Amino acid sequence: MVKGLYTAYTGMVEEMRRMDVMTNNLANASTTGYKKEGAVNQSFDDQLAIKIKDTSEILPAKRLGTVNLGVKVGETYRDFSQGSFSVTDNPYDVALDGEGFFAIEFRSKTGESSIKYTRDGAFTVNNEGYLMTKDGDFVLNANGAANTVGGEANYVRVNPNRDVTIDSAGIVYQDNEAVAQIGVVDFEDYNYLEKYGENLFDVVPGGQLIASDARVEQGCLEMSNVNIVTEMVDMITITRAYEANQKIITTIDTTLDKAVNTVGKV
Repeated sequence: MVKGLYTAYTGMVEEMRRMDVMTNNLANASTTGYKKEGAVNQSFDDQLAIKIKDTSEILPAKRLGTVNLGVKVGETYRDFSQGSFSVTDNPYDVALDGEGFFAIEFRSKTGESSIKYTRDGAFTVNNEGYLMTKDGDFVLNANGAANTVGGEANYVRVNPNRDVTIDSAGIVYQDNEAVAQIGVVDFEDYNYLEKYGENLFDVVPGGQLIASDARVEQGCLEMSNVNIVTEMVDMITITRAYEANQKIITTIDTTLDKAVNTVGKV
């Protein structure tokens, strides 16, 4: 086995994985509430190399030192830093200034419902006055979000024929009267949040729901926190690293060819 081939190969596989993550970030650079992802490298555990079947040595196995078998994907992480705000002046567009998430009742294609969380506040109102996401999922009120329960009693409902004002606490007013409150919650540890789709999150077992102190800003949307310039610079770095590993494989292949077809003939 030529260890250099495997080391370069694992490096190329890792750079391909990083490129996949980066292209997904660029594809969602304009997705409302999207949080960028990243990947880190991790080397394989060092292995002890020994000499075997060597009759010139008294000991049956002689230590030669440690051997590293290349690199692997350490983990894929998510950057939850806040994105910039875009002013839309749409009364049903809301953004969160601070840590927290809107809670929605997500309905799958099979009709199953579950509670998901998002930073995308591009909401709309249907003919019955229910506040919904652009994908047709119901937005939960404060009670539904805090208790992770859905159902009609926990939806945000307004009169679609009247003007709407939303304060920093998410309370919805119509004709100077509070009619509902948009549910906003947060989590103790974001490591328990699992990505679902483009900008939705699901909670894995162990996730702890806590109160959020985020301010609700009406007439704004939080944009993706992807920096296109930074992503393009990182893409060049990844491409060069991939090419370097590729050249290593080519060089080793050339060396092996000479060893077999030239030196081997002597």
